Amino acid sequence: MAEKMLRVTLRRSVIGEKPKTRATVRSLGLRKLHQTVEHRDSPVVRGMIHRVRHLVEVEED
Repeated sequence: MAEKMLRVTLRRSVIGEKPKTRATVRSLGLRKLHQTVEHRDSPVVRGMIHRVRHLVEVEED
C-alpha cells in the first residue's frame, strides 16, 4: 500500500512573518512563491503545515 503524500505550495510571502514561521517554511523546503514540494503524510509534517497554514495550500494525494 502506497504512503499518502501531501503537496504543499507556498501561496503567500514570508515577508513580515516571525523568524519561527520563516524557519518552518524553509524546513518544509519552500523558498519561492508558488513553489510546490511533496512530503510523506506524517504528524511532524502536519504540525509544520498547521503552523504556516495561512501561507500555504495543501493537496492530498
